[in-house]
Amino acid sequence: MPIARVSIIESTLREGEQFVGANYTPEQKEEIAYALDDFGVDYIELTSPSASPQSEADCRRIASLKLKAKVLTHTRCHMDDAKRAVDTGVDGVDVLFGTSSYLRRFSHGKEIPEIIEAALQVVSYIKSQGCEVRFSSEDSFRSESDDLLAVYQAVDQLGIDRVGLADTVGVATPHQVYDMVTFLRQHVRADIEFHGHNDTGCAIANSFAALEAGATHVDTSVLGIGERNGITPLGGLVARLYTVDRSLVSKYRLPALRDLEHLVAGIVGIDIPFNNYITGITAFTHKAGVHAKAVLNNPETYEILDPVDFGLTRYVSIAHRLTGWNAIKARAEQLGLTLSDADLKQATAHIKALADEKPLALEDVDAILRTWIEDRAE
Repeated sequence: MPIARVSIIESTLREGEQFVGANYTPEQKEEIAYALDDFGVDYIELTSPSASPQSEADCRRIASLKLKAKVLTHTRCHMDDAKRAVDTGVDGVDVLFGTSSYLRRFSHGKEIPEIIEAALQVVSYIKSQGCEVRFSSEDSFRSESDDLLAVYQAVDQLGIDRVGLADTVGVATPHQVYDMVTFLRQHVRADIEFHGHNDTGCAIANSFAALEAGATHVDTSVLGIGERNGITPLGGLVARLYTVDRSLVSKYRLPALRDLEHLVAGIVGIDIPFNNYITGITAFTHKAGVHAKAVLNNPETYEILDPVDFGLTRYVSIAHRLTGWNAIKARAEQLGLTLSDADLKQATAHIKALADEKPLALEDVDAILRTWIEDRAE
């Protein structure tokens, strides 16, 4: 089905804090929160205040910033945790309970009726305090569908805002996600949230499949950072949605993405991958001669994303053996040099021959073109 609406629950300050390189200071958390708000995410999710005294202080601090985004925190489905979360002043509380046989046996030891009882108590309390509330099963895709449905329908009767599906270990395929969300959409009235880990490289595809099937909210983090291989990256989800319908991401300030990613990358001590969605150094770089010619004539021939919409520019690489004369012509025009097509083709052949012998830089190409002009003038 067509995607009707999308809300991003940005979890760099919750899931992202579980990334091995993340050791945020309170000041860094505030800086990231402001940057996320500047980008325009719908929700900012924070680490549970029950995690530590500093986590509780951070929740209170960010909840008091008066951001445009709604501020959430994420807790266990436990009354003490829920009360502490509500007391921080956040707009909403995301609660979870493990429902797979693995977690029921090796983690909390609870059976489905006990999970439902706890969920009803906690969800009722959070709603009574005027907060948004989401209940999510943990490890949803290794849980029995009948068990999930029993839990979700129970909390749905309370008028819960969202129910969540969590691919906690990244085991799901897009087809499985689509089927699960479709099934759930037929049985609950609440909005549906998807949280997808990227252990097998399917986080973006799974998130998109969830939205196609009727989910309304997706959890992301900047650069996908999180536990193990992380979750759906904010930029990757934006790229996927942009190519389908630009109106789905029109509410976000897309040019802010680059600075946001550089901010988080610097704080957690990583480099942005060369092939990162949208902001990678080669994302809008064209090299092959046939590609370069087409892109120079119409960028959409080899670009599904318009770099201008993200405050970026494309780059046509020309200092190599794969270059074509149309790309060399474009560079000559940038330099204000006038050469005939015949001269440009000869210059291109010369550049290709030199590139076979040694690596070239753009400055080398420029020098060749200028020399070509000087030789013609003599």
